[in-house]
Amino acid sequence: MGKKPKNRGKLRQKLINKYRLVVLNEDTFEEKLSFKLTRLNVFIFGSLFSILLIVGTIFLIAFTQLREYIPGYSSTKLKREATELVYKVDSLEQVLEVNNLYIQKIRDLLTGEISEVEFDTDSVLQTMQYDKDTINLSPSEADLEFRLDIESADRYSIFNEASKVADIVFFAPVSGTLTEGYNPQIKHFAVDIAVEMGTPVKSVADGTVIFAAWTSETGHVIIVEHSGGFISIYKHNTALHKEQGDLVKSGEVIASAGNTGEFSTGPHLHFELWNEGYPVNPINYIDFE
Repeated sequence: MGKKPKNRGKLRQKLINKYRLVVLNEDTFEEKLSFKLTRLNVFIFGSLFSILLIVGTIFLIAFTQLREYIPGYSSTKLKREATELVYKVDSLEQVLEVNNLYIQKIRDLLTGEISEVEFDTDSVLQTMQYDKDTINLSPSEADLEFRLDIESADRYSIFNEASKVADIVFFAPVSGTLTEGYNPQIKHFAVDIAVEMGTPVKSVADGTVIFAAWTSETGHVIIVEHSGGFISIYKHNTALHKEQGDLVKSGEVIASAGNTGEFSTGPHLHFELWNEGYPVNPINYIDFE
């Protein structure tokens, strides 16, 4: 029991014992520099230096670009670029989906696969006949006032419609003999014009080429979108002179007539005209003679 205080006193004495660190000139033994040290001071300064070194290293790793060279840490720039690429890929997927849907609709339009809604006219009329005795079809006062307002507002609607159609003027794409006309009953939504091989095919109006490619059934096909919701289609060409996205003027040569595609029966131009997604008779808009 009596030796412990003595040992503690010796340990304390060793810690506070003073030592002198001297720097001498080796040739002249002249004293250049000297330090008075104790073991306690060396331990304290060593500990502080180690702590500062550790803190400084952590700071460099956490808040500077040096951490990029340490395995396990990723670059901030790389993360930012990866995030931007993810957003771009998502946007491209949406654009690709829209383009695929658009191309599918164009393909259905070219092949004539147009869905039709059929209903029984007799059943509709019979239902109306059964219900006409039970339903009050006389207009109310509010309905009469509404009809008068609409009639007064649309009094000159025929002139407005005429001016709307007059905004675009169509010209004949080729000069030739009309061999087959527009016939929706057999799904022939076009007019066929017999011409010589290589006859220049011209755009019927100003527009943008939205499709220009080869199909096995209709050969070289080019489609031009015009103002007013109109689309003109030119099939069975022997060559195309415009590409998708090109702007064309009215009367500008866009293709050469030919006899390409499985459905072609000779050199001619198969011409279709659509408005707001529905086929229309080109003869009502264009004078082919």
